[in-house]
Amino acid sequence: MVVSNTSPLMNLAIIGRLELLRDFYGTVHVPAAVWRELVIHGEGKPGSEAIAKAAWIQTHVAQNQYLVTVLREHLDLGESEAIALALELNATLILLDESEGRRIADLYGLTNTGALGILLKSKKRGVIPSLKDEMDKLRHEAHFWISEPLYEKLLQAAGE
Repeated sequence: MVVSNTSPLMNLAIIGRLELLRDFYGTVHVPAAVWRELVIHGEGKPGSEAIAKAAWIQTHVAQNQYLVTVLREHLDLGESEAIALALELNATLILLDESEGRRIADLYGLTNTGALGILLKSKKRGVIPSLKDEMDKLRHEAHFWISEPLYEKLLQAAGE
């Protein structure tokens, strides 16, 4: 079972690669705050329509509001609810792009990856022809920041 925060869904949708999540995981679960951010508040923004039409994305209400409140001291609402939901659903993976969210997910024992990890996995499995092209799209179309050392490390890992 996979739970996602806003950023991986939005960024993959913007570059036209949202279907990678469906192909790899079948269903992706999101907390209500993430759905609101992507579809309701994000209406008309790049990627929003593709996400709204994706029947394989299921929305849930995070039940442990105490944990959400505690996590809110360090994270935004979407990340906080995503981590709480991942714990509630015993998720095998949580999708997070922000480093602080990933650090806290690690503290709770949650396996995590982000948009870059999904793209690297896709390249290694032969689903996409070029990781470099997809990372460049992320940078230019989604305004996704990737440090040069990370960019080079990922290209090396992909054999590019």
